[in-house]
Amino acid sequence: MSIDLNLLECLMNIHEKESLEFVLHIEGRDYSLSDVSIVNSPIPVNSPTTRGGVYFSDTFAFKIKGTIYDLSVIPLLSKTMLGPNTEFGEIKITTQIVDHDKKIPLSIFTNLINSVQSPSSIELNMILLRLESD
Repeated sequence: MSIDLNLLECLMNIHEKESLEFVLHIEGRDYSLSDVSIVNSPIPVNSPTTRGGVYFSDTFAFKIKGTIYDLSVIPLLSKTMLGPNTEFGEIKITTQIVDHDKKIPLSIFTNLINSVQSPSSIELNMILLRLESD
């Protein structure tokens, strides 16, 4: 996992103070990601492990939660989740922060761990894999 913790901390601090725009990119389509939260939380494992021989899980991970109000994304998500596939597909999320009067575009790469669908939206729960500044 390649996460610049200083950059992630900067993103989290700015996002706490002001609403940032997040865009989820999947199969050439863009979806607005609303109600985004980023937290460092425990994973239900006792020690770092490779889960099911498919992906690595540490005891803590940065998780991203967000909601999409365009349900046309649902068929595209099945290609990114473990289950119908033998491996997770990465999901790219972009945003932009301003630090010291400088605009910094960010690309956040995640794995979808689960989703909760309602009649008008879908809530995505993801694990952050890496964070890149463009």
